[in-house]
Amino acid sequence: MIKRDFYLDQIIQSMRDGQIKVITGLKRSGKSVLLFELFKDYLSIL
Repeated sequence: MIKRDFYLDQIIQSMRDGQIKVITGLKRSGKSVLLFELFKDYLSIL
Protein backbone atom coordinates (compact mmCIF):
# COMPACT_ATOMS: atom_id res chain seq x y z
CA MET A 1 0.00 0.00 0.00
CA ILE A 2 1.21 3.50 -0.81
CA LYS A 3 1.57 5.83 2.18
CA ARG A 4 -0.25 9.12 1.64
CA ASP A 5 0.95 11.04 4.67
CA PHE A 6 0.89 14.38 2.83
CA TYR A 7 -2.83 14.08 2.06
CA LEU A 8 -3.68 12.81 5.53
CA ASP A 9 -1.86 15.76 7.09
CA GLN A 10 -3.77 18.21 4.88
CA ILE A 11 -7.12 16.69 5.83
CA ILE A 12 -6.25 16.64 9.54
CA GLN A 13 -5.11 20.28 9.52
CA SER A 14 -8.33 21.49 7.93
CA MET A 15 -10.78 19.23 9.78
CA ARG A 16 -12.32 21.70 12.21
CA ASP A 17 -12.67 24.76 10.01
CA GLY A 18 -16.41 24.32 9.40
CA GLN A 19 -16.00 23.42 5.74
CA ILE A 20 -17.26 20.25 4.09
CA LYS A 21 -14.46 18.18 2.56
CA VAL A 22 -14.92 16.35 -0.74
CA ILE A 23 -12.34 13.79 -1.78
CA THR A 24 -12.43 13.13 -5.50
CA GLY A 25 -10.39 10.99 -7.83
CA LEU A 26 -10.38 8.20 -10.34
CA LYS A 27 -11.75 4.78 -9.57
CA ARG A 28 -9.39 2.67 -7.46
CA SER A 29 -7.13 5.61 -6.66
CA GLY A 30 -7.28 5.14 -2.87
CA LYS A 31 -10.03 7.52 -1.75
CA SER A 32 -11.65 5.03 0.63
CA VAL A 33 -8.31 3.75 1.88
CA LEU A 34 -7.33 7.34 2.69
CA LEU A 35 -10.47 7.82 4.78
CA PHE A 36 -10.12 4.45 6.53
CA GLU A 37 -6.53 5.34 7.39
CA LEU A 38 -7.66 8.71 8.73
CA PHE A 39 -10.30 7.07 10.89
CA LYS A 40 -7.97 4.33 12.15
CA ASP A 41 -4.99 6.53 12.96
CA TYR A 42 -6.50 9.85 13.99
CA LEU A 43 -10.16 9.70 14.92
CA SER A 44 -9.99 6.56 17.01
CA ILE A 45 -7.53 8.16 19.47
CA LEU A 46 -9.75 11.18 20.23
